[in-house]
Amino acid sequence: MSRDSQREQKFKEPDSGAAAARYVLGVDVGSTVVKCHVYDRSAAVRGFSHRKVESLYPRPGWVELDPEVLWSQFIGVIKEAVQAAGLHMRQIAGLGISTQRGTFITWHKRTGKPFHNFISWQDLRSAELVNSWNNSLLLKVVHVIFTVLHFLTGNDRFLAPSFLTFSTHQASMKLSWVFKNIHEVKAARKNNCCFGTVDTWLLYRLTKGSVYATDYSNASSTGIFEPFTKCWNPTLCNLLSIPVSIYPPVRDTSFNFGSTDSEIFGVPIPIMAVVADQQSAMFGECCFHPGDVKLTMGTGGFWNVNTGEHLFAARGSLYPLIGWKIGEEVVYLTEGSISDVGTAIKWALDIELFTNVDETAEMAQSTADSQGVCFIPGLQVSGDDPYLCASFMGLKPSTNRNHLVRAILESIAFRYCLLNNLASIFLSLADGGVSNNSFVMQMTSDLINKKIEKPANTEMSSLGAAFLAGLASGFWTDKKQLKKLRQVEAVFEPQKDSEEYRPAMDAWLQAMKHSPHR
Repeated sequence: MSRDSQREQKFKEPDSGAAAARYVLGVDVGSTVVKCHVYDRSAAVRGFSHRKVESLYPRPGWVELDPEVLWSQFIGVIKEAVQAAGLHMRQIAGLGISTQRGTFITWHKRTGKPFHNFISWQDLRSAELVNSWNNSLLLKVVHVIFTVLHFLTGNDRFLAPSFLTFSTHQASMKLSWVFKNIHEVKAARKNNCCFGTVDTWLLYRLTKGSVYATDYSNASSTGIFEPFTKCWNPTLCNLLSIPVSIYPPVRDTSFNFGSTDSEIFGVPIPIMAVVADQQSAMFGECCFHPGDVKLTMGTGGFWNVNTGEHLFAARGSLYPLIGWKIGEEVVYLTEGSISDVGTAIKWALDIELFTNVDETAEMAQSTADSQGVCFIPGLQVSGDDPYLCASFMGLKPSTNRNHLVRAILESIAFRYCLLNNLASIFLSLADGGVSNNSFVMQMTSDLINKKIEKPANTEMSSLGAAFLAGLASGFWTDKKQLKKLRQVEAVFEPQKDSEEYRPAMDAWLQAMKHSPHR
């Protein structure tokens, strides 16, 4: 008997009156933590476990994850959460998996052996390649050709390529780097190379290689998938010399992907959903209607608006994504992202600007303003400028910790305000760890002049994955039932005129223009 099977026998058996399959699992494989929540039919958390993601930094700017360590953490949190709930694996109706986006791996199709570690979405190794392509004559020619095609045909499928730009967040350029620099990948490229984001790799491992797939939300987040045609982009693949054959089939988000191999958990568990983390949080927030907006304040910051069945081409710092596909329903999103949200606060904690994150709102509120101090983001990748350095500007002899903390928190609210100004929003819903900061939430509400609701459960990526798995398994019946389960902890309504922040925001914008670069 395997060690995993022996451990499985130690799990608490269900009560004699308990019905089978009364719970669903939502697992969120994030950038900093892997979490598993066990939910009952009321969406209450019955068990929870988490483990810290161990990032590797083999060279300056490179960020990787060991696939075997990530696999061990993933399996570990599931077993621990079920055990913490006092349940048996037989009581699990389905598993939903939410994963960080843009992080990918390639492996040998026949042996299943990875060619390299996971390359994180935070990784900067493709920065020079991204900059070169975005300024290339070839990309300008592509823009012109597709602009003309869109003008002549009116077909929106030609609109996205007319605004095509590359980002270090996306997998496309890093995958191009892999094909140029890793010999084993080049040798296997035609027939024996598999590409997968985190969800695809986990599906492959959970089913012992019998399932090779991804979903529409994860595929559309790679920068390689065409959301208009809903297929891998052959034009882009040709431009980057990447064979289309390496990509996995794309399935619905809420879908029966098969079951885990029984050796892993002692019994097979149906895998009923895989979804990208921001889209999962959107679903967990029950942002089901066009115009619904979600603000995620986690490691990075994300602004997502549900655009329904309408897909809008990328413009400025906003880009289109597929939110989810369930049967015939395809929901599109428009997204904007900002770096250094939770990262900046963690950095400030590490250098002892404060001793507890819970203190930061009170510290910021204890001073009328930041005394002219501005915080410039750049601790991790900036989508618009990967070479931007984090810095404080406007420091004075009288500057104290409260001013520095307020400047960090203000920079978060200012950046959400810039994203909000790009579109019309009616109601915003916030999640992520930083949404627990009342100063950031209130200031953001004031700046965008909109109401923001904070849910009682801020772990929305896990909940969204569980909701999607529950719908596919029949655990929950429809979205109306899900909306009834949603609980709001706090509502932030505008209390100040946004113009009161104008001097501080103007100073911050000026500081951004003069910020240092690597």
